[in-house]
Amino acid sequence: MPQLKSSAKRLRQSKKHAARNKKVKDGLGYLFYQFKKSIGENDKQKSSELSRKLIKAIDKAARKGVLKKNNAARKKSRLMKKLNKLK
Repeated sequence: MPQLKSSAKRLRQSKKHAARNKKVKDGLGYLFYQFKKSIGENDKQKSSELSRKLIKAIDKAARKGVLKKNNAARKKSRLMKKLNKLK
């Protein structure tokens, strides 16, 4: 248990940020799952639609600080590579 007032505040903030980050990452994980599933089914239209949603979500997560900039760029690059291989 924190002894200082500032430590208690940091603990509260840390829990809040961790909860937000988990929610965003879980959402990204589900979108990735749907995208991989559509790639497996060779559904080009659904895959391209999901890729747009996924890229938007990745960019938003990077902007909010949930993902680092290079991590987001790498994810988007791999995503587009898979999508282009399908076409």
